[in-house]
Amino acid sequence: MTTTTPAMTTTTQADLLSSVLATSRAALEPALRDAVRTRLSPELGQIAQYHIGWADADGRPTSTWGGKLVRPTLALLSARAANGTATDGIPAAVAIELVHNFSLLHDDIMDGDTSRRGRATAWKVFGVPGAILAGDALVAAAGSVLLDADGKGAASAATSLMTATQRMISGQGADVGFERRGDVTLAECVRMAGDKTGALLACACSLGADLVGADPGLVKRLAAFGEHVGLAFQLVDDLLGIWGEERQTGKQVGADLRVRKKSLPVVAALCADGSEELAALYLSPEPLSEPDVRHVADLVERFGGRDWARDEAARQVASAEECLAAAGLPDGVRHEFQEVAGFIVGRRF
Repeated sequence: MTTTTPAMTTTTQADLLSSVLATSRAALEPALRDAVRTRLSPELGQIAQYHIGWADADGRPTSTWGGKLVRPTLALLSARAANGTATDGIPAAVAIELVHNFSLLHDDIMDGDTSRRGRATAWKVFGVPGAILAGDALVAAAGSVLLDADGKGAASAATSLMTATQRMISGQGADVGFERRGDVTLAECVRMAGDKTGALLACACSLGADLVGADPGLVKRLAAFGEHVGLAFQLVDDLLGIWGEERQTGKQVGADLRVRKKSLPVVAALCADGSEELAALYLSPEPLSEPDVRHVADLVERFGGRDWARDEAARQVASAEECLAAAGLPDGVRHEFQEVAGFIVGRRF
């Protein structure tokens, strides 16, 4: 996302982003810890605290809490966008982060991932049933945090969060279903990405404003901004899943191709005229050799998947910027939104 202005150097941008994220973390942590402690049973709370990084497997405190907390930061900014304070937006930020961690707990199980941020994943330590239940408890706690909040839009915010969560789950379900299909259309894939990734970011960008009772038009514009940012993020992530460098992504080049993921660049290429060779190779049940993986990547690029995804990411960023401009935010809040969104989508590919 383009954020540089004559008055804002790259160093200033980096300092601003660091400051925004650090301020968000300081404001969020006490309330998030309290929500996990008071709204989850001790057994499920232990799993959640381990997953988040607050405790080791035996419940001893640690200092390994990772993550940038971009979603709760966006929720706090959206409260300020509606003339509230960051403090007014804390329940929204806590709720978004609880739902995000619910999704990560379940994603690790579905993907069979055995490590997260350098530690064994929660399901490997506590078992699949415990990790599933901890995730369920987190998403239930998120709704109760909003319903118990003082904001006059508490009920509306809770409805918005649950709707976004349902969309996210639906998108994840579609993504899983695509693995068994050879006829996925590009429109279906874009819709899946919007649900799986865009829905929660759209909610994060508007939830604080919704909670403080903002004008529905502002809430809608902030949500649209987040939706476009989410799609741009997914497009960049999909590009990295094929062409990203291992030192940048932590995965082998072509990682998504090895598991035959129906990512956006792949589906765009499969839908192109003349892509029969790609379809025959990619949709075959036979394992892909390393030469096959490289050949598939070349075919995806040859049939336009890489260029389409790059161009579509740029279009989504431009649309996000238009939505943000139309929201008429104070300059300070607008710049902070731009910096956080730029961090989300600004990875090289």
